[in-house]
Amino acid sequence: MDLNYILIAIIFFLFGLCFGSFLNVVVYRLPIKKSLSEPPSSCPSCENRLGIVELIPLLGYLLLRGRCRHCGIRISARYPMVELAVGILFVLSYAHFGLSINTVFYLILFFILLAVALIDLEHRIVPNTLVAYGLGAGILFYIPAAADLLLVMPSWLVVDRAVADAAGGFLLGGAVMLVILLVSRGGMGAGDMKLMALIGLYVGLRGAAVVMLLGFFFGAVVGLTFMALGKLTRKDALPFAPYLSLAGLIQVLWGEQIWDWYMNLLN
Repeated sequence: MDLNYILIAIIFFLFGLCFGSFLNVVVYRLPIKKSLSEPPSSCPSCENRLGIVELIPLLGYLLLRGRCRHCGIRISARYPMVELAVGILFVLSYAHFGLSINTVFYLILFFILLAVALIDLEHRIVPNTLVAYGLGAGILFYIPAAADLLLVMPSWLVVDRAVADAAGGFLLGGAVMLVILLVSRGGMGAGDMKLMALIGLYVGLRGAAVVMLLGFFFGAVVGLTFMALGKLTRKDALPFAPYLSLAGLIQVLWGEQIWDWYMNLLN
């Protein structure tokens, strides 16, 4: 394997760890309407400000053996796991899209999907702020693609997805979820509808269809499993954003292979 490729992958991984650390801040502070920048990060138990070592993504947790150096309370393993997950997503994105505008484009989506999934799991909400930022970023990335229809734009500025396809994915994802929301009468939340529209903007028309199918499949499998284990009843609601988020990630990285496999089954 090329040495430059490995070095760039390592750089992506390290950047991913840093973004994963910031994502932990977003997941913790955004639902409780706390500033993302002030006050500085501190231990939730003793409220002592975190030092340099503690702020090092992943490594800080390992060096401190998962405990606060002031009060000794155990730190949730979720923090290093999130940092590691984002680091891996950065490497996967680089391996899949290389050094291109598409890598940045989809990493923004991955960041938002992971944040929304974790927040929905804990608080049962899909923050409008995250969805709005995702939509705004997506639209900005499509401006060069739209301009390329009339002008010759530098190729490195133009994402691979066509503007019409993005619009179709946005409308399909939002419309289908809106119908489900109205029919289910509360069984589906408005946040899930907004999230699916956002995902559709990034993955396009066909991608939106795949994401919805996978999302409902994952939700059904988990729901039926919990019911079989007696941990869930038919009246209990499951947060749906994590399944849509997982499906969105799979669609971006392996959606084409899944579609080809499915079409081969039909032939």
